[in-house]
Formats: sequence, structure tokens, C-alpha cells
Amino acid sequence: MRRLVLGSASDYLERHTRCSLLVLPRPAAGRLRRQSAASAGTVTDVSDRNLNADDGNAASAALTGDSIRIVLADDHAVVRAGLRLLLDSESDFEVVAEASDVDSARRYVRGHHPMVLVLDLNMPGGSSLEAIPVLRQESPDTQIVVLTMQQEPAFAREALGAGAIGYVLKEAADDELVEAVRRAAVGESYLNPRLGARIASEPPPGPPDDLSEREVDVLRLIALGHTNAEIAQQLYLSVRTVETHRSHIQQKLGLSSRADLVGYALERGLIAR
Repeated sequence: MRRLVLGSASDYLERHTRCSLLVLPRPAAGRLRRQSAASAGTVTDVSDRNLNADDGNAASAALTGDSIRIVLADDHAVVRAGLRLLLDSESDFEVVAEASDVDSARRYVRGHHPMVLVLDLNMPGGSSLEAIPVLRQESPDTQIVVLTMQQEPAFAREALGAGAIGYVLKEAADDELVEAVRRAAVGESYLNPRLGARIASEPPPGPPDDLSEREVDVLRLIALGHTNAEIAQQLYLSVRTVETHRSHIQQKLGLSSRADLVGYALERGLIAR
């Protein structure tokens, strides 16, 4: 029978420790564990002090506790999980809360006072577009980055006009969201480059008969046969807001029936014949 000859215990421990040091991975920057102070929510503990010099300002922020605090609002749990993974990969980012509807987004922003709110346009509990000016009024120090699938320039114009500082398409989130959040945290705007080019090349047409751009959108959808609820869903508005727009359109144009509105839209080229 073969006998396995072992060295001394100290030799074994030395070899085992040396091998362990070779295979243990360095903690990822995005896995830094933070302990938030109950009131201020600042970073009080950073487990990895050996950040690369290339991390620049992010490393400095992580070590000093000046993290970029973020509230993430999207109604799809799977999407939120992916976005959080992306944001957590940045050592100086701290996602302090996740919201699945407009009301909880407002509540978390008021409670956590984040530097940045990442806001999906299409969520339950009210219109995200209508909530933007309310959020800015309630929490003026929180910048809003809109994250959406909507590629139409009209939505970007309205979101930015309402008070958002960034507009990122979900299809480009992997490449653009981190930069948009960083810019927002220091008060700089961000717009998806491709969408920005479209906005520059397609200036908004002058609305007819003193109708606002949003009223033209509502009128077009009315003329196409959509109900108020369908219009609200497509334009990310509340049904009550659509009803208000419809009333204003009828007053401005002096028209009362849907047939009259369809005829007007055809005459002005708002819909195809």
C-alpha cells in the first residue's frame, strides 16, 4: 500500500495560503458594500480601498463618501434588475430605492433626496411626463433622466421642456445611461445622439389655429378613431388630461362632434386620406 507523505502542518498551511492568494478574485468595483447613515445616507464603509487610478473621480467619490445617489423607477422588475446591475457596476453610484409606479417614485424621491432619478415614461399610477414638473418642484435638487423606448422627437421635447435633464433610449441604455447619470449629477444635460440629430433636422411644425403641439397629437389620434383611454396610453398622459385637451381643441376650433374633428384633420393634412 502506498503511503502519502505529508510535510509539516506549517508547510501545508504555507502552501495552501499561497495558492489561495493566487486564486482569490479582487472584489469588483460595483460590489462595494455601503452602510448608509440613517439621516444623511452617506457612504460610511468601503470594503475595497485598492481602486485603480483610472477610476478618477469615481474612486475619489467612493473613498470620500460622495456617492451619486439614485432612485430607479421602472414598472418591470426584470428591467429594473438589469438597470440596477448596470448602475451598481460603478463604484461611486448608489441606488437608494427602486420604484414601480409614479406615486412610489415621488415618495422615494421626497424621502431619499437623490441626486438623480432615472424615470421610465410608461408606468402605472399616473403620467410620468406630467409628474416631471411636479417632481422638480417637490425636489429641485434631484435631476431627472428619462429612460424610454419612445424615439419620437416630440416626446423628447416635451420631457426636456417639462424639466428632465436627460433623455436615454432603452435600446442604448448599456452605452448611455451611466454617462447620462454622471452628467445629470453635475447639472449637465444628455440627449441620445441619434435622437438629437433628428430633433435638429426636424424642427417642430407650427401648430394650426393656435393649437399646442400636444393638442395636435391628441387631435390626430381622435381623428384616427382612438378612445380617450387609448390616447392616454399612447401619449403617456392621464385620461383626465386627454379629456381636457379634447375640450380645449373643440373650443379653439369651434367644433363639437368627432366627425367635424376628423374633417378638420383631413383638411389640414394631420391624417392621410
